[in-house]
Amino acid sequence: MLELSILGFLYEEPLHGYELKERIKGLSGHVRPVSDGSLYPAINRLIKAGLVAEYAEPGAGAAPRRTLSLMDKGREALRERLASPAPAEISDTQRFNVLLAFLRHLDDPAAQAAVLRRRLEFLEEPSSFFYDKGRPVRMEEVADPFRRGMLRLARASGREETAWLREVIAELEGAATGAAPA
Repeated sequence: MLELSILGFLYEEPLHGYELKERIKGLSGHVRPVSDGSLYPAINRLIKAGLVAEYAEPGAGAAPRRTLSLMDKGREALRERLASPAPAEISDTQRFNVLLAFLRHLDDPAAQAAVLRRRLEFLEEPSSFFYDKGRPVRMEEVADPFRRGMLRLARASGREETAWLREVIAELEGAATGAAPA
């Protein structure tokens, strides 16, 4: 997801490393902080792959700033990643949020709708944080108030996300066919 974030933010504008790190931190928050030890090797991999370009600009002090921009090949790589997300990028909420942050860069409304439909299908499958002999445990079956709270919050969030997904999918599918959404 780090490389997807790098490509996504650089799609919008050239940035230097610190700005990029701050934007990624803002997107992922305290849940998955990004360290220099993971950010800069990822940037270097993208540069070596010809997806990102690097150039020096005068800095505020004596040292030049390392500015990064997305190459055409990087733009295409981002669109491919957005169009064909890995299963974990659909099922993991944090990863899906990173995908959502950049999904607008996928220019085809039908392709955007297809990604959202995969998330909707995932959310509509019975699941839980807790299982009994392979069966998802429902909120009503849990005596522990803390676990019940987890399940209650997940249910409410899932209900809202499902409603939002249905709305946006209808809009995107209407745009793809030229019809007004129902």
